Amino acid sequence: MKLTRLRLLGFKSFVEPTDFQIEPGLTGVVGPNGCGKSNLVEALRWVMGESSYKSMRASSMDDVIFSGSNSRPARNNAEVAIAIDNSTRSAPAAFNDQDSLEIARRIERDSGSNYRINGREVRARDVQILFADASTGARSPALVHQGRIGEIIQAKPEQRRRVLEEAAGVAGLHARRHEAELRLKAAETNLLRVEDVIGQLTAQIDGLKKQARQAIRYRTVSSQVRKAEATLYHLRWTAANNEVAEAERAKDLCVRTVAARVEAEAEASKRQALAAAALPGLREAEARAGAALHRLNVALQELDREEARAKDRIAELDLRLVQFAADVEREQRLAADAEQAVARLAAEEETIRAEARESAERRSGIDAKVAEADGELGAVEKVFADLTTALADLSAQRTRFESAAREQTDRIARLASEIEAIESELATLHTTDHAPLAAAVEGAQSALTEAEAAAVAAEAAHNVARAELETAREALSESEKRVQRLETEAKTLSKMLSLETRSLWPPVIDHISVEKGFEKALGAALGDDLDAPVDPSSPMHWSEIQHGAEDPSLPEGIEPLAR
Repeated sequence: MKLTRLRLLGFKSFVEPTDFQIEPGLTGVVGPNGCGKSNLVEALRWVMGESSYKSMRASSMDDVIFSGSNSRPARNNAEVAIAIDNSTRSAPAAFNDQDSLEIARRIERDSGSNYRINGREVRARDVQILFADASTGARSPALVHQGRIGEIIQAKPEQRRRVLEEAAGVAGLHARRHEAELRLKAAETNLLRVEDVIGQLTAQIDGLKKQARQAIRYRTVSSQVRKAEATLYHLRWTAANNEVAEAERAKDLCVRTVAARVEAEAEASKRQALAAAALPGLREAEARAGAALHRLNVALQELDREEARAKDRIAELDLRLVQFAADVEREQRLAADAEQAVARLAAEEETIRAEARESAERRSGIDAKVAEADGELGAVEKVFADLTTALADLSAQRTRFESAAREQTDRIARLASEIEAIESELATLHTTDHAPLAAAVEGAQSALTEAEAAAVAAEAAHNVARAELETAREALSESEKRVQRLETEAKTLSKMLSLETRSLWPPVIDHISVEKGFEKALGAALGDDLDAPVDPSSPMHWSEIQHGAEDPSLPEGIEPLAR
């Protein structure tokens, strides 16, 4: 076989259909670098069945398709075909019926490639065997490229053996042997599967034989069962006929008994109709009396509950009146104590002012009196707070009394309406004996009268408590005014005494010099005590404390605060 023509379409740089004629003799391709000389050899290898994209100098097999340029769009398929002269009839038997063979390989982007020989689609294996029989192929040593001679020289013995076998023309035999071995292995696998299937079928046949024996036995037993069932049904039919005859005789007897009972029933129905005609009037009277009695019982129970609630409310109001009287008395005592404290403070204030004018040496006594005045002022403030709390309590109690009075008024109105409804019901039921109910109604009315009287008394007590609250409020406002005056005077005295005291006894901070950076530490350690003087004549002053040997020692490197 001889190659006569190579045709390329869309393969790498050959975007247009290109026919390369291979004439007898030597055929050469001359051109500069990058003109596509190597693409011709790669096209030959690709159409001969090359499956490695790395041998095609590509990152994937789709890269052998023309990828486009600035002036031409990319193609979606590529095709390479070679024509072979088969005049010697050396091709495989399947393709040895023609003088010329055309082998083509076509690839579509993302779809893979397919092979055709003389227009008939074949496997890649068929194409590889065809070229192997001709001692060539995609990886044949006959296709020499750069560095190929060195590879053959440095090849391993196995690789050299493959070259010699291809030169001897037995490479196709090796390919066919490999394919035959694969087929033999597949046949052995199929035989094993057939043996497994035969074993399964044998087991199924044994099971079917067993089922057939069981079916024959079942058929025999079923015929015997049907005969026994037929005999049983005949016996049952005979017994049923006898029972029917007995039932007919019993039926005649029952018919005569039913006729007698129907006659008695007719007589009883007649008497029942007469009694039913008189029953509606009696039931209506009973229903009216029962309804009236139920309403009266419900009203009586409601009156009893209202009476109990009114008594509880009266007791609660009496207890609160007693508490109000005690609160008013306590507030009066507190107001009197406050007036006495105010008078005493006024007298002490006059005394303090006189003593302050007399001599500066008596400052310590003045400070003591100021402290006492502060104590009295605190007591007055406490009294003021107590009076304010009592006023809030009295206001809250007043609100509760007013709401309780409104509730009592609403209850009285509701009870009056219920009494009117009960009296109307009593008027409609005057024909029946209602003596116990009348007594209960009279008792409820007397309880209602007592509740009204208690509500009136509670209202009067509420008015009295309100008047006392107003009196206590006036006394409280007067005490508040006095307390405000005392607070103003005390603040004025405190300011005057603080100025005079500061000029008389300078604070210790005036005698202390602090290194820069220790001001916050000194303030955090001593605080307001920095305003105290060091003069022993001052009521509050700094004094030096002698340290004894029994005092605990400080850790090494720690300065004592006394220094």
